[in-house]
Amino acid sequence: MNAPAVDGWAVIEQARELAQRGEEFALATVVWRQGPSSGQLGSRAIVTASGQLYGWIGGACAEPVVIREAQQAIVDGESRLLLLGTPEQFGGAIPEGMTVVPISCQSEGAMQVYVEPVLSSPHLVIVGRSPMAQTLSELARVLGWRPDLVDGQDFSAADVDERAVVVVATQGHGDEEALEQAVTAMPAYVGLVASRRRGEAGLGYLAERGVEQSLLDRVRVPIGLDLGHTSHREIAVAILAELVQLHAAGLLVPHVREPAATTPLAQAIDPVCAMTVPADRTSRPFEQEGVTYYFCGVGCRAAFEKTPAAYLPKEARC
Repeated sequence: MNAPAVDGWAVIEQARELAQRGEEFALATVVWRQGPSSGQLGSRAIVTASGQLYGWIGGACAEPVVIREAQQAIVDGESRLLLLGTPEQFGGAIPEGMTVVPISCQSEGAMQVYVEPVLSSPHLVIVGRSPMAQTLSELARVLGWRPDLVDGQDFSAADVDERAVVVVATQGHGDEEALEQAVTAMPAYVGLVASRRRGEAGLGYLAERGVEQSLLDRVRVPIGLDLGHTSHREIAVAILAELVQLHAAGLLVPHVREPAATTPLAQAIDPVCAMTVPADRTSRPFEQEGVTYYFCGVGCRAAFEKTPAAYLPKEARC
């Protein structure tokens, strides 16, 4: 189901709000069109990871294709340029690297759409108010990360989610309590600013209190690149450098105890034009000999109703 329509520059504002909330999405922009396509040059739309669309990118022919490709762009993190239309409309001069999606839209229009994924920046939760914690927060903000600085006594599992990166920098003032709250939330990363010996003592204390060992095993201590004896500013640099290294390696990923159950968006192929369409009531379902078919528009459905055998594989006609 699509979100309320968002026009013009309001799409950019919506994108900014989604980015601030740490939500991943793709921005789709029409960069070329051939009339009578309903998408206009410069039309923009946002597609979220769940397939929700904000804005306008084109009619019933283009929209499901753009949503599908945008969701895939979010998954693989790669931008793509889509050419929507029949191959004949573009001749033989299709640049290498472009994705051609043949569609047989009744309007006979065509579009070129640039899809750019916008992936969320890391959410860094720093527990503690020491000068080192302050410096770490400032440095992370310079990198475009989203740092939150929380007092140890105010910190709880509600302050983080499964994508958060948590650095406990309470430096002996309630380390164990902060760690217990952090591991309970099961974020992507939990690190403790402490020596190995003090860290092991704190983790042992939590194990005796009944905290699951599998959760405690995920705590990194000590954290940061080993720079020897350093100042608090250098410690902050060492910690952030290690986090950047882990992020670049793709290791700051959500941790889930059990795979989340997901329901993929049901799709079908229009038997007339071969377009991918949603397998729901919006795609004009038509039942033929116990099988339900879905269509991009009334023209394709009317053609199928008139002579279904012309559009079915031979085995389906028997």
